[in-house]
Amino acid sequence: MASHDHHTHDHAHHHHHDNDHDHTHEKNHGDSTATSWVGSEGRVYHSHDGLAPHSHEPIYSPGYFSRRAPPILSRNFNERAFTVGIGGPVERNKIYGYCCVMPCRKTALMLALCKFLRDKYSLAAVTNDIFTKEDGEFLMRNGALPEERIRAVETGGCPHAAIREDISINLGPLEELSNLFKADLLLCESGGDNLAANFSRELADYIIYIIDVSGGDKIPRKGGPGITQADLLVINKTDLASAIGADLAVMERDALRMRDGGPFIFAQVGWVIGQAWAWCGGNSESHFTGLGSINREEAALIPLL
Repeated sequence: MASHDHHTHDHAHHHHHDNDHDHTHEKNHGDSTATSWVGSEGRVYHSHDGLAPHSHEPIYSPGYFSRRAPPILSRNFNERAFTVGIGGPVERNKIYGYCCVMPCRKTALMLALCKFLRDKYSLAAVTNDIFTKEDGEFLMRNGALPEERIRAVETGGCPHAAIREDISINLGPLEELSNLFKADLLLCESGGDNLAANFSRELADYIIYIIDVSGGDKIPRKGGPGITQADLLVINKTDLASAIGADLAVMERDALRMRDGGPFIFAQVGWVIGQAWAWCGGNSESHFTGLGSINREEAALIPLL
């Protein structure tokens, strides 16, 4: 039997089989408790800590911005309001010699969007974590929205499975919130994952993918469907470039190439946005050099809004 890929990750691996049989192994996603097997229909399944198994659609290419899945025009927005998906990886990096985990600030962006839009539109938000409700609780503590408008989903496994392969765990609360509050706009944050993660168009009508400079200037050129196909790419924490030794010009060059002319923006820890690239135009425009106390996430999304 021919060899086949399990699923595309930064640590892709292969198995060879001489005959059909189910099997397990112990190394998936860096989780020693995970097992995986090939089902009778040939699909690869795995589970974490004995939770419900799920499969992954293979990704053979990061794709192209111009060929990305378009919004589903036939979708009924009365069943579920327009949904913005916010995703991005979690990186482990060294800053000034110290190893640390650097989140790309998806939840902070959710908070900023809620504050920016809640007086204009009826909003609701769904967050994803693997085994906690940390991100949803963060939004509640910081008064993003009334608590009843926030749902914290525990995915119990690979975060990207809940936004791509089996989106039902997110569709349920999104539809419930949409109908309960007659929402104009829904925000859905994925759990921190790797560069293979991206939203299904059946879940997100508009996709924002956030990476940050702390991962190094190689991140845009490493690609992945989020980097290449998201409707908007945010390159965050540009103020860390000198500490990391990252070259922003390299990131700009590679983002332009990998995104096939699609829009992206640089964002800083302060409130200044360095540069935004116009939609498929390749024209650099400076933005927002005098916005006072507005924070970086709010500034970053003004072109979108």
